[in-house]
Amino acid sequence: MDPYLDLLKLILPELLVNHFDIAKHEIKDGVVHLYFEEKIATPKEEKHRVLIAHGFHKAITIQDFPLRGKTVYLHIKRRRWLDKKTKEIVQRDWDLVAQGTRMTVEFAAFLKLLNNYQG
Repeated sequence: MDPYLDLLKLILPELLVNHFDIAKHEIKDGVVHLYFEEKIATPKEEKHRVLIAHGFHKAITIQDFPLRGKTVYLHIKRRRWLDKKTKEIVQRDWDLVAQGTRMTVEFAAFLKLLNNYQG
């Protein structure tokens, strides 16, 4: 058990902590910027395909709840993969990931935003 991950799960949505890596963070003029990149693990629902990492979608920025009086922005980059056989671009289906998990209403809205974003 990693105490840092456990702490992050208290501050950030657990699904974000489980499926994204923190690439960097910045604090400028009382504003916290947290940069996340989707982990490279291929989607479980696509096990039948041979996928290779194929970069990221354009990052989206979401304002989150303040921390210690500081405004917080989450900068999130979703990963995409390339099917070696069909050359089709594949991305994680966040509706499937979210099934059976416990999440806040706010994070469900976040996932909906991610799913509808076509960057």
